Amino acid sequence: MAASSTNNFIDLLEKFLKILKEENAFNQFGNQPVIQFRHPQYLQKIMSISLDDEPASNSELETVIRQTIQFSAKTSNPHFHNQLYAGIDEYGLIGSWLTDVLNTSQYTYEVAPIFTLMEREVIQKSLELVGYPLMPEADGIMCPGGSISNMYGMLLARHKILPSAKNSGLFSLELPLACFTSEDSHYSILKGANWLGLGIDQVYKVKTDEFGRMKVADLKRLLIKARNDGKQPFFVNATAGTTVLGAIDPLPEIAAVCRSESLWLHVDACLGGTLLFSEKYRYRLRGIELSDSVSWNLHKMLGAPLQCSLFLVKGKNTLYEANCAQAKYLFQQDKFYDVSWDTGDKSVQCGRKVDAMKFWLMWKAHGKIGLTQSVEQAMSCAEYFLQRIKETAGFRLVQSHYQCCNICFWYIPPTMRDENETSHWWEKLYFITSEIKKNLILEGSLMISYMPLPHKEIGNFFRMVVSCQPPPTKSSMDYVINEIQKAAINL
Repeated sequence: MAASSTNNFIDLLEKFLKILKEENAFNQFGNQPVIQFRHPQYLQKIMSISLDDEPASNSELETVIRQTIQFSAKTSNPHFHNQLYAGIDEYGLIGSWLTDVLNTSQYTYEVAPIFTLMEREVIQKSLELVGYPLMPEADGIMCPGGSISNMYGMLLARHKILPSAKNSGLFSLELPLACFTSEDSHYSILKGANWLGLGIDQVYKVKTDEFGRMKVADLKRLLIKARNDGKQPFFVNATAGTTVLGAIDPLPEIAAVCRSESLWLHVDACLGGTLLFSEKYRYRLRGIELSDSVSWNLHKMLGAPLQCSLFLVKGKNTLYEANCAQAKYLFQQDKFYDVSWDTGDKSVQCGRKVDAMKFWLMWKAHGKIGLTQSVEQAMSCAEYFLQRIKETAGFRLVQSHYQCCNICFWYIPPTMRDENETSHWWEKLYFITSEIKKNLILEGSLMISYMPLPHKEIGNFFRMVVSCQPPPTKSSMDYVINEIQKAAINL
């Protein structure tokens, strides 16, 4: 990098930090809009989005940086409840910046010595939380998101029942492999079946109860059906914290079925895994220790910077055996150091971000005690919000019982409260839900998502998500209720 270029970069970096402060990029007080929504055509008109032959000046870059902050959703605003993630832990942010400054990959100890140590420590501590054996009798890896983590579970399950598939592919199959997941589970199971060559037709959707939990009796029914269909069951995905209702499947009962049927049990705990930190709420994950593998997104409820995902698995060398390609140019066995610290050959990726640093620094700075307090505060606020919904006129719960940090509900405007609840009435309520959302976004006062559950024959309702970051309060919960009421005044 030329000296003049370096000087320009340093100058821009110093101004960048100033811009972050001036634009209140980390404002957690909620006294500014959570979003200044503009339609794409407007942003294309006012922003220099085009990529040109000539380099832009620092002044132009500063303007684009400011506009990017101004018109982006402020996930650190306490009124952002739109996704399963929100905000960002300040120590995790420092860890994220440090990983990008050093710009290395996780595959060998040689290029990531400190990060390799950190990842191993993060995996060891996470195995303890789940109740798995420690390394080397169990293992883990940081992944680029929960979908890939779930796919790891499917791959290792396939490798266990059909190790020859690694070399010969699915041509060696005598029967198609069938996997099972609940109708409320994440769509990544379908994508995994596609990417692994199983086919989405081999995914059996298990019915759920009124709270969104897998029905074990229906799992047993579908296992019989799959065999009658000429297929070989091999993998069951249980969910600990479903995407919409936050439901936690009955893990001990599902584990008992998997043991009796010699099936791989994977637990998608991408959302609910964070409850493992809580002495008060971790009982809701009872049975997770009976699984064969677990996925857990630390960037969801816990507030680690995106992306920060864990995959954990029982068994010595399980990841390595299923994934190794033994590239001689990268994983030389005659290196001058202990090559058992090279982790790249157990990964489906080559280049892999050193995501463990984010979680490691959060744990180091807060201690397990601090992380526990953060989780229990979030869950306490979710329970407070649930009680407020029950007590406040016009609000109605989609279901009465919630196990994680999601609360689903409708708001019925005063003009509709004394009307007969016909099918037309419900269609109107579903429409009004989307209109309230639109009003909130255009006002910039609150971001909260709405969605339907077609398999339950339920139309649009609000999904409130309470996360650890920024730290929620009873006041921020009350704010949500008040803003929804205001947004519906003229509806």
